[in-house]
Amino acid sequence: MYLCCVSVSLESPSNPTPLTFLKQKPKSSLTHTPTLTDQKKKYTIAYKPPQQKQTYKEKKTLREGALVFGFYSEKNQLCGELLKMVSKTEETQLSNLETQVDNGGGGAWEYLCLVRKLKVRRSDRVLKHGLSILNDPKKRSSLGPDEWTLYEQVAVAAMDCQSLDVAKDCIKVLQKKFPESKRVGRLEGMLLEAKGAWAEAEKAYSSLLEDNPLDQVIHKRRVAMAKAQGNVSVAIEWLNKYLEIFMADHDAWRELAEIYVSLQMYKQAAFCYEELILSQPMVPLYHLAYADVLYTLGGLENLQNAKKYYASTIDLTGGKNTRALFGICLCSSAIGQIAKGRNKDDKESPELQSLAATALEREYKQKASDKLSLLTAALKGLKVTS
Repeated sequence: MYLCCVSVSLESPSNPTPLTFLKQKPKSSLTHTPTLTDQKKKYTIAYKPPQQKQTYKEKKTLREGALVFGFYSEKNQLCGELLKMVSKTEETQLSNLETQVDNGGGGAWEYLCLVRKLKVRRSDRVLKHGLSILNDPKKRSSLGPDEWTLYEQVAVAAMDCQSLDVAKDCIKVLQKKFPESKRVGRLEGMLLEAKGAWAEAEKAYSSLLEDNPLDQVIHKRRVAMAKAQGNVSVAIEWLNKYLEIFMADHDAWRELAEIYVSLQMYKQAAFCYEELILSQPMVPLYHLAYADVLYTLGGLENLQNAKKYYASTIDLTGGKNTRALFGICLCSSAIGQIAKGRNKDDKESPELQSLAATALEREYKQKASDKLSLLTAALKGLKVTS
């Protein structure tokens, strides 16, 4: 059985009516146990424009093995939306600076600083504009100590764009300046990853962890390396070990949950989302993902809990989540089928599903009136009326 996936490319009405009809607050039942089964000098580096953007599968090794912060996954839209880590103001500022720099208006250093601050991924532009500064002795010397930060930033971007010669040159400069640096050691390990030298990279990371067992970046690199090799069981093992030490890392719990979902290990995925909800109860993304998992597991109790979490998602988003509205309708239909011939206590009031159906119809009328007939037919098939 698979997660319910209702693909709807709709935006909510500008002034939606919040669904404040929840009478029952979701409870988290932690009953599942996760299964563990340089000195400054003239330095010129040739810039080569990156090749056409590659897909996740085509560049799995690169994308999984060349990023220094956290995990990267093109499945981050598991629940139909992303956590908003960059505000609209910052996004506008970044876009304006990007256009200015691309058109030769200056501000390359400010742009690179903003990219680094927001932790957004602009590897091709970072590589191009970073090298334009590093290859100019006057611009490079004006940076002061920030010169070395730029070398590191360009090295990571070069690995991401598969410009390994550029990355190697940048790391050599950093090695000469900081010969005993563990941070530079991480970059060396990442370069080995990007080359596909997995055994050498693992050896380098193990050596670094002996000196500092609490280096979170190294732990995450090992997980990413296991995923890049397609060794999911090892990735799960490393993630569980990592979470034994860093239990409050939300990104790690979410990564582990996504891996479990991909393996259809839904009980273990549910445990991960319970941990996320307990630590960040106001993030609707986690409520939605947890509801999807519970719906997939099936059974009367799981469906009833899934319905509550879909409802809490709607409550947290002010009635703006179309997927959660569909989720309530699906749960109501499934519960109705299971509860046939049972006690009245097992049956639920139709009020919630009626409100969800009404909200869906209103949204379709405003945003996709040509699809309204399809919605009506789907709701009729689920025996849900507004």
